[in-house]
Amino acid sequence: MEYLKDLKEKLNYLVLKLKEELGGIRTSRPTPKLIEAVLIEYSGAKLMLKQVASIGTEPPRTLVVTPWDKSAVAAIAKGIEMAKLGVAPAVSGNLVRVTLPPLTDERRAELIKLVKNLAEETRIKMRQERDEIHKLVNAEPDEDQKFKAKEELQKIVDAFNKEVEGLVEAKSNEIST
Repeated sequence: MEYLKDLKEKLNYLVLKLKEELGGIRTSRPTPKLIEAVLIEYSGAKLMLKQVASIGTEPPRTLVVTPWDKSAVAAIAKGIEMAKLGVAPAVSGNLVRVTLPPLTDERRAELIKLVKNLAEETRIKMRQERDEIHKLVNAEPDEDQKFKAKEELQKIVDAFNKEVEGLVEAKSNEIST
């Protein structure tokens, strides 16, 4: 039943990807994940912001970007503006401050819808993986083995679906508050 171990690994990977995607969705609290993947034109190359600066938070709604090379400040501000995140970077000395505007009720609803869509995409991929394994299980010659494998398969899928549901609920609550 090696294929059940493979399924667990694949589903784990899908859940991790979902966690990463959810981490990049804005909530009422600032998080460096919102801007760390913004592309910056620096020294003739396109680099992610997290490769040229450290990103911190300043409650209640500000991200503080501290470049490792002070000459990158203008490029960082321009990169954040070009990313069209709905935020305006402000350069203050050697720092770039990004103040996040408060979320409107309409924007909160859009973000929750996005979270649910990402979760549904993950569930679809999980079902596809389950169906592949289900074919292997049905090919088992021993009926007892087949029955046990189907039971185990369902337990695995249920556990991962529950985890996805927990992630959606937690992120939705985070966005709502």
